[in-house]
Amino acid sequence: MQTFLALSRAIDRFSAFMGRSVMWLILVAILVSAGNAIVRKVFNSSSNAWLELQWYLFGAAFLLAAAHTLRQNEHIRIDILYGMRSRRAQHWIDLFGHVFFLLPFVVLMTWMLVPYAYQAWKIGQISTNSGGLIIWPARALLAGGFALLTAQALSEIIKKIAVMRGLLEDPNPFVSAHEAAELEGAALAAAVADLAKKGQP
Repeated sequence: MQTFLALSRAIDRFSAFMGRSVMWLILVAILVSAGNAIVRKVFNSSSNAWLELQWYLFGAAFLLAAAHTLRQNEHIRIDILYGMRSRRAQHWIDLFGHVFFLLPFVVLMTWMLVPYAYQAWKIGQISTNSGGLIIWPARALLAGGFALLTAQALSEIIKKIAVMRGLLEDPNPFVSAHEAAELEGAALAAAVADLAKKGQP
C-alpha cells in the first residue's frame, strides 16, 4: 500500500503544480481580451485569432486545473443526503462514485480525445473562422486535462482506501454548508475585532 500512497503523493504534487501554474492564464486571457477590445474600438480592427486565443486560455485554465480542484475536493456536489451520513458512509459513497462513475468516464474521454487531438495535428487542421488559429492545441488541452483527471481519480481512490483502512488521515474532512458558514462568520468576526484593536490608540 505504501507504494500506491507514494504514487498518489506524486500525482497530488503534479496536480497542485499544474493548478498553481495555470491560474496565471486567467490574467493573460483578461489582458488579451482587454487589448482586443481596445484595438477594436480605437482602430476599428480585430481578428478572430484573438477571440480564439481567449477561448484557448480559459479552456486551458479550466481543464488543467480540474485535477487540482478534485484533489482539494472542491468540485460541485449536491450534498443534501451526503451531509446527513456518517463520515464512514461518506467515504463509501466517494469510493463508489470514483470507481464506478468518475474513473470510467475520464478514462473513456482520454481514450477518445488522444486520437482526436492527434488527427487534428496530423492534418494541420485550422479553425473554420476567418483568421482563426490551428485546432490541435485546443484538442490537446482536452486530452491533457482528462489525462490529468484520470491520474487524480486514481490518486483519490488510493487515498480513500488508505483513509478507510486507517493508514492515512482524512485529507479533506467533510464540512457541511452550515458549518462552513459558521466558520466563515467566526473568521470574519475575528478579523473585524483585530482591525478594531489595531485602530485603537
